[in-house]
Amino acid sequence: MPVFQFRNVKIAGIASAVPNNIIRTESYKDLFGEEDINKFIQMTGITQTRRTSHYQTASDLGYTAANALLDFKSIQRHDIGAVIFGTHSPDYRRPASAFILHKRLGLSVECAAFDIGLGCTSLLYGLQVVASIMTNSDIKKALLIVGDTGGKTINPKDRASVMLTGDAGVAVLLEKSDECEPIISLVRSDGNGYRYLIVPGGGYRNLDASREPMICADGNERTLHNSFMHGTSVFTFTISDVPKAIRDFLSLTGTTVDDYDCFSFHQANLYILKQIAKKLRIPPEKIPLSLSSYGNTSGGSPALTLCNSYGQSEGKTLRVLFCAFGVGLSWGVSSATIDTSNIMPIIEDDSIFEEGIINTPLEV
Repeated sequence: MPVFQFRNVKIAGIASAVPNNIIRTESYKDLFGEEDINKFIQMTGITQTRRTSHYQTASDLGYTAANALLDFKSIQRHDIGAVIFGTHSPDYRRPASAFILHKRLGLSVECAAFDIGLGCTSLLYGLQVVASIMTNSDIKKALLIVGDTGGKTINPKDRASVMLTGDAGVAVLLEKSDECEPIISLVRSDGNGYRYLIVPGGGYRNLDASREPMICADGNERTLHNSFMHGTSVFTFTISDVPKAIRDFLSLTGTTVDDYDCFSFHQANLYILKQIAKKLRIPPEKIPLSLSSYGNTSGGSPALTLCNSYGQSEGKTLRVLFCAFGVGLSWGVSSATIDTSNIMPIIEDDSIFEEGIINTPLEV
């Protein structure tokens, strides 16, 4: 199985950014009815989310987080040897959005830059990719940036997803160190579930997909350019495969639930997190949440959740078990030790990379 262990790389800092625009769940009562909204809030725990403006992208939020983190840690830009961006919401079909981040952050030409095309697990997979690069090179510092603006692909009449998804970006600084606990990870994939969470149109298999809305089998209106979620299949996957992976990880590492201070999970929804916690007997107080204020923020949600819970706390050593799961299907578990003094509070920002807005071929 894909298991990774890195003994000389540590998480040296975490920052996150969200848009200022707040969408309150109660605002959908006129569209979906008060009873359905109340049930949704009770099941998911989401009372509001954040949404980007038309031209604001995941890389804008990632840039805000990364720029603030580098300043907070007093890191020289030329010391960053790699910048990796995990997203399903790139700025363009090409080039990779990591190059936009590279330019905006003022990084050196002696720096690797590329994207990882993953959603809910991009932080977990990204940690392995970045740590692997650092372990096998002379790179001493690297940035993993993760972000998504999933709200842009959801049909506004889709009651299954429109109240669930929030936009956010996070940045994680990794450093080489001879005095750190190892980062250990286990990752898994199942391509048989590729249709469970999908945006069918707009890619190279269907460039000219119709934008005509249709009522789908679940009663929600969508076009081929909207997000589709097979809720029952996703739910079954999360309450079966995910707990099993965590049990396998605990067995592999010879650890128990009691050995961890914090379980920072992908913020899918409150009901799913409660089911996972129940199966593994994890005390609720060990599972921090960001769902109520930010919703399901895709790949960045485990890091954003740490910023939400520890971003203004006094410094202490935190032994964290990360778990992420979703689109792909993909899922994974990772453990790391983090000093909470290196976790920044969540930043609110609406800034846009104006230079990157290209409306006509003459502007290229």
